[in-house]
Amino acid sequence: MRNCSFNRYRQTYLASRYIFTATVIVMLCLPGCAPGKKAVSVATGPVHHIVLKLSPGPDNPRNSEGSFVTLKDGRILFIYSRYTGNNSGDHSPAYLAGRYSADGGKTWTAQDAKIIDQEGGLNVMSVSLLRLKNGTIALFYLRKNSTVDCIPVVRFSNDEAKTWTAPVDCITDQKGYFVLNNDRVIQLPDGRLMLAVARHSSLADPKWQNKGALFAYYSDDNGKTWKAGKEVPTPAGVITQEPGLTALKDGRVMMYIRASGGAQYVSYSANRGATWSAALPFNLQSPLSPATIERIPSTGDLLAVWNNNDGSNIAIKGKRTPLTVAISKDEGRSWIHIRNLETDPDGWYCYIAIHFYKKDILLAYCAGSQQAKTHLSVTDISRIALTDVYKL
Repeated sequence: MRNCSFNRYRQTYLASRYIFTATVIVMLCLPGCAPGKKAVSVATGPVHHIVLKLSPGPDNPRNSEGSFVTLKDGRILFIYSRYTGNNSGDHSPAYLAGRYSADGGKTWTAQDAKIIDQEGGLNVMSVSLLRLKNGTIALFYLRKNSTVDCIPVVRFSNDEAKTWTAPVDCITDQKGYFVLNNDRVIQLPDGRLMLAVARHSSLADPKWQNKGALFAYYSDDNGKTWKAGKEVPTPAGVITQEPGLTALKDGRVMMYIRASGGAQYVSYSANRGATWSAALPFNLQSPLSPATIERIPSTGDLLAVWNNNDGSNIAIKGKRTPLTVAISKDEGRSWIHIRNLETDPDGWYCYIAIHFYKKDILLAYCAGSQQAKTHLSVTDISRIALTDVYKL
């Protein structure tokens, strides 16, 4: 549980009101809203409860980028990147650790369980957990050997995460530094597994490129072998990074993309990831920060979690705050029930994992401080009633 003094709560509350709104409900226009259109209501308020805070400590400078899975005995497992040593950078030592909840995410085990040891030359990090249609649990993560050798791998468990198979490389057709964000692997209704990556360097061109080349990889044999689709066409002059995937009801797959220019970008595939449309600005304004979009099983609607920050407020321009949720009933064409969950102007909210459990949503996200320079070092897990998300 979060342990905050009244004074700390009051300071954060007052700062949030000063930066974001003078009332509980504010009116603003979502990205993509044409001039003259009616503004969209955005609610602010503590509808979520922080049930676990993973803060840094001795020999543990950072905890980040995790994912959830519900086990057959009803427990929820959260696996995340647990860094060791004194440095919290992306290339610092890390292994995969786990925490368990036996009450739907209300409380969590106090001690870490080591899930996967550090097997890369640098680290292992950025977890995606997925219950496959055949009942197997798939554990995806990045195995990072160097700045030109980082690829996603997958392990499988047939005994509810007690043991794991040897890792399978998801990228074998090219060598380079590929980023797969946490909680980003999907399985289509026909069983195809898909993941989206950004390549930032390669053996042929080892210089780091801030603009990533985007690819989707897919598997039709439950993750044993993988193939690449064509590179996503992206506009010159726009930084593209950290893509994610969502299956749409019309059979297309939507790739949403962290991008510069003030908004998320989006591309679509009508052939299950083989080719992609040219990436264009999407209707979620944000800084250069990742979003996450997943389908709510009980309603069929889409849930987006992102930094709803268009840069118009100079105090937070380019910052990963606030943390906002919204619902789409029309496959991402528009967004309603928009609510700021976290509004601290000093906060740094990103790398979201979403998990639906009965009538609740569990969110895990980095929640560090800009002033304390703990941006990605702290992970919070919040529990939200689904009905509260739909209230506005």
